[in-house]
Amino acid sequence: MGHCCSKDAVVKDENTPGSTVQNHHHHPQPPRRSPKPRTPSPAVNGGGRSNTTTPSHSFTGSPWGQTYPAGIPPTPSPARTPRRMFKWPFPPPSPAKPIMSALLKRQKTAAIPENDGGAGGGGGGGGEVNGNGNRELDKSFGYSKNFGSKYELGKEVGRGHFGHTCWAKCKKGPLKNHPVAVKIISKSKMTTAISIEDVRREVKLLKGLSGHQHMVQFHEAFEDDQSVYIVMELCEGGELLDRILARGGRYTENDAKSIVVQILSVASFCHLQGVVHRDLKPENFLFSTRDEESPMKVIDFGLSDFARPDQRLNDIVGSAYYVAPEVLHRSYNVEADIWSIGVITYILLCGSRPFFARTESGIFRSVLRADPNLNDSPWPSVTPEAKDFVKRLLNKDHRKRMTASQALTHPWLRDEDRAVPLDILIYKLVKSYLRSSPLKRAALKALSKALTEDELVYLRAQFDLLEPKDGYVSLDNFRMALVKHSTAAMRESRVLDILDTMKPLTYTRMTFEEFCAAAISPHQLEALEGWETIATTAFEFFELEGNRVISVDALAQEMNVGPTAHAVLKDWIRSTDGKLNFLGYAKLLHGLTIRSSNTRHH
Repeated sequence: MGHCCSKDAVVKDENTPGSTVQNHHHHPQPPRRSPKPRTPSPAVNGGGRSNTTTPSHSFTGSPWGQTYPAGIPPTPSPARTPRRMFKWPFPPPSPAKPIMSALLKRQKTAAIPENDGGAGGGGGGGGEVNGNGNRELDKSFGYSKNFGSKYELGKEVGRGHFGHTCWAKCKKGPLKNHPVAVKIISKSKMTTAISIEDVRREVKLLKGLSGHQHMVQFHEAFEDDQSVYIVMELCEGGELLDRILARGGRYTENDAKSIVVQILSVASFCHLQGVVHRDLKPENFLFSTRDEESPMKVIDFGLSDFARPDQRLNDIVGSAYYVAPEVLHRSYNVEADIWSIGVITYILLCGSRPFFARTESGIFRSVLRADPNLNDSPWPSVTPEAKDFVKRLLNKDHRKRMTASQALTHPWLRDEDRAVPLDILIYKLVKSYLRSSPLKRAALKALSKALTEDELVYLRAQFDLLEPKDGYVSLDNFRMALVKHSTAAMRESRVLDILDTMKPLTYTRMTFEEFCAAAISPHQLEALEGWETIATTAFEFFELEGNRVISVDALAQEMNVGPTAHAVLKDWIRSTDGKLNFLGYAKLLHGLTIRSSNTRHH
């Protein structure tokens, strides 16, 4: 689950059809649960699940039913979406065909290489060589060992493949007599250095992120010779999935807004800290209490990982119905969570899944190729703002997707009384702007002058979060804003390193007008229905202030392409005056790189 791929993957064919579910191209039906008996105890954070090893279980074709080994009772949610992690020993040459074949295959836990020294500090996976020459894993985490003296375990309330969750009561300390949830992970299941580091990382994530109102609260971690004990807040209100089903599979728009705002709020917080959850789905959101207005908490960080703003992750993890296309393409970052939120929103609004098939390969094919059905009932009765919102989350091009912070300023959710979270995207865009050429900056400034008021709402909110002085921001403003929101998770993911790439701002100041030019994404704007109007208006501004005579050679250097692309670039320059035409302006905005054997590299 970490950064490594298994070396000696052994696979077997698996293509399990799921239970019969209404296809999303027909009239939507509420998701149906498996008829298995329910455990009456409350849904508790984590559901007792832990991915402490490469999972040997798999998806079923339907996310609403799951089979359990003999003798193991169902978890509080027997219909939770099965999830799994896929890894190939090397990146496939094409993202399409290998997915259809490789994702149907299974992988056994890879043998630990003899030189595997572990995947983290503090004895995370090292160990000594025993008499047989095999490396023994060091399963010491350095956690407290007095769990039994501090907590009294109660009944089991959830069981997964690698652990279980119990109700417990604190016997002393600040939480005395308070009920808590304890996730118990057996050390016997930790069979690889990677699996040990997975547990260590999950505890780091829970501890580093704890504090947000929609984040399950971590209390402490313990260990003994047999197990690791993760003590967390007890959430007794049940899963979001249960409430969706209780409503017949569908929410009203107003009720859906309340749910989506909470999900986006905690997602934006995680993303700013450099954390990708990678398994956002209705089963992983619990309500604190059974009260109708109870707040939700995101749980289960067993698949989550740290990711710097400029980093691309490549291991395929998550749950089939919620996995983003770029995850299947093995190159993704926090935008993958936004796709999952789009799937959840779609389900809330219409009661069916946007991507459906009866097999795993069919689901992935649908995710990669199919468009969500926004035409059949009940979509004609859904507001245009809500449909636009879903479209801008479920865009297959991750560059065109809204961020969580942007989504909170979308017309469907906008609320002037609700604070907008700081967005790490503005740091990435400003960094790129500072490194761009004068011509590219002029193109972006022209584009910023054509922005609609809807887009400016988000930019004004982000500029204000930087706490400008006399209408200006400098590097100090960007630094202080990040530090203000910093947690242990942000330090672990090294998000603050992005400030080193923004040093040109050290001795200059940026007005709101220039900030708008620096912090807009042409790719995101291209996803708007009014993009053609915005681009045309922007080109008019560019003609007045930024367009200049440019040679094919100079344009090739600007676009970072070699001489083989000159024939194409000629079409981007007007023969009448030697300046960029509209096509050239649009290509310049997007920073297109033409692939060729003669591509220039800086």
